[in-house]
Amino acid sequence: MTMFRRRTVTRLTVAAGVVALAAPAVAQDDIIVTAQRGNQTEVARGGSLGILGDKAAEDVPFAVKSYNSALILNQQPQTLGQVLENDPSVRTSYGFGNAAEQFIIRGFALFGDDVGLDGLYGIAPRQLIAPELYDSVQVLNGSSAFLNGAAPSGSGLGGSVNLMPKRAGTRPLTRLTANFTSDAHIGGSFDVARRSGDVGLRINGVGRSGDVSIDGEFRSTYTLGGALDYDGGPLRLSLDLGYQRVKVRGLRPKVTVGTTVIPRVPKADSNYAQPWTYTTLRDVFGIVKAEYDVADNAMLYASFGARDGMEDGIYGGITILDAATGAANGNALYVPRTDNNEAAQAGLRVKLGERVTHEINFGGAINWQVNRNAYDFLYGPGFAGFDTNLYNATPVAIPSSALVGGDLDDPFPISRTRLTSLFASDTIGLWDDRILVTVGLRLQAIRAKGYAANDSTIFDPVPFSAGDLISEYNEDAVTPAFGLVIKPIEGLSFYANRMQGFEKPDAAPASIGGVAVSNSGALFAPVKSKQYELGAKYGTGRFNASIALFQIDRPRPSAVADPADPTRAVYGLFGEQRNKGVELSVDGELTEGLRLIAGASLVDAKLRRTYGGVNQGNDAPGVPEYLVNANVEWDMPFVPGFTMTGRVVHTGKQAANEANTLTLPSWTRFDLGARYVAVVADKPLTLRFSVDNVANKRYWASAFDTFRPDLLQGAPRTFKASASIDF
Repeated sequence: MTMFRRRTVTRLTVAAGVVALAAPAVAQDDIIVTAQRGNQTEVARGGSLGILGDKAAEDVPFAVKSYNSALILNQQPQTLGQVLENDPSVRTSYGFGNAAEQFIIRGFALFGDDVGLDGLYGIAPRQLIAPELYDSVQVLNGSSAFLNGAAPSGSGLGGSVNLMPKRAGTRPLTRLTANFTSDAHIGGSFDVARRSGDVGLRINGVGRSGDVSIDGEFRSTYTLGGALDYDGGPLRLSLDLGYQRVKVRGLRPKVTVGTTVIPRVPKADSNYAQPWTYTTLRDVFGIVKAEYDVADNAMLYASFGARDGMEDGIYGGITILDAATGAANGNALYVPRTDNNEAAQAGLRVKLGERVTHEINFGGAINWQVNRNAYDFLYGPGFAGFDTNLYNATPVAIPSSALVGGDLDDPFPISRTRLTSLFASDTIGLWDDRILVTVGLRLQAIRAKGYAANDSTIFDPVPFSAGDLISEYNEDAVTPAFGLVIKPIEGLSFYANRMQGFEKPDAAPASIGGVAVSNSGALFAPVKSKQYELGAKYGTGRFNASIALFQIDRPRPSAVADPADPTRAVYGLFGEQRNKGVELSVDGELTEGLRLIAGASLVDAKLRRTYGGVNQGNDAPGVPEYLVNANVEWDMPFVPGFTMTGRVVHTGKQAANEANTLTLPSWTRFDLGARYVAVVADKPLTLRFSVDNVANKRYWASAFDTFRPDLLQGAPRTFKASASIDF
């Protein structure tokens, strides 16, 4: 063999060896890059818009966005409210004394009961929702009674939230995740998806339990979800089933302010709940859905959902009597409850025309809800409650009963509600659909029946027994809608809309803040809020930006002194709340590997047309003047597979009462985190670590409540860690 040949063979051998050695590295690099891209938190501009179907944001006259499942996986939220912390137009509060999350959108409440599941109300679990079961969380800003129908609990006037279940995609998935949240909350999850031809199956579940970062607060969550779908040409079918069981012990409650000043904030991780307070929530729910393409331009669709829910808990409350010392009065309430809800909708969507197009939608929807509950006011003799302290709460015995309503052992129906609606719309497209005009209306009817919790007393004019029908409500209204979209160039759109919200006001309560109500039990006709909105959207595929200006006028239920008896109150629709504001939002990839989700909203919420001019022109309580969010991810180029994350959440000052004599200061929270993708046995392993509220800042997060100044304290510093491996 010549010298030349020997050198050539040697070089080829060395080269082959280098290639052989490099191949695993190249393969690992591909795995890391693929996994890192799949883990990117993203915001989709668009979503499911009720009767209009799935739409891109640029084609609709509304502000809508969706947070994806990667964001949920990476940020490791335990509740839906923690997902919505990413949205600059949303803040989260609680119901009074319980763990029920409610979301403040454009200054108005969206109750957890009114969160939609694939377009249906009343089917998603109530109070607390484990987000791991869902593929995306969609947020629609603004009134949506035309798009989705009236929410059963009457909320959602400033916006709505819709959850989309996980379904099998085109690629198989087998993922196991283990996670930890401080102080000692440990769990894991699995997610498996397969598709065979036209049939897809996805099953995922979560189990976690232990103490969280608030002293003495324990939480456990167990969920299981399954989705079976068929996509066979013109026919598409799906079945989504879910089970969720959540338990909370020692929930840190909201704080009612009974003083003329706001008390200083306790330590970030302190807890002023009694150890015997708890809530247990169990929900079984599901939706079956069908779509059929009658023709290339026409589709029939229908869906039906049901939920069986159970709640059992002793809820605690605390009212501050001395802001300086923290001296307070405590109380408790025991509530057993069950819910049986059903919902259905059906319709036809047709696209007609060429030069001038028409997308026509018409159909109907119905929602049934039966609530069985009872109550036991554990306030002790004379509703005296018990002594406690905001800064040094010591355990006490559970107070004795002060008032019992209903059957605590076997609750009977307290209310039955039926909402029905018929809808029709036409979206007219001009200039190759660069101009889109949407007009529509929805005829909505609400029928509600209320039943007595106890037998009548000598003060009731008509005798009745527990369980008897004592009130009936049957009202209807039409909610029209108008929207305009103009797309002058690719990626840019301007829009405007006039929408309405629709709600059934609650019956006048027996008392408010300890003051008897003269017209207790009075019913009111349905009321409609009015929204005007202008906006613009810009998208390049990698980057999105939007701006919206809005005004929402809502008749405001409130209580005032009874002119005939100043010691009592009268409840009614005496005033109006006008929320005017502007929203800015940006998201996308600023440059290779650097992603941003950010935005801000400014809201001027004023009380108008108040009874007797009392508090006229004041700021509406619980509505921050401005909100700012920024979430950043950076894939570090010099460390393959490594991503740094950071988030800032800033909330402006907010009034805590209608008189505006109590005000919460602004607050800012910083979160930091990182994740790293490694390769183990040719499988991607993603490690995550984050710290929420890095500075362990103590702050009053919200003062939102219906009748009184109630304060919700922000969460303390919380460490989170998880590891996911895809097989």
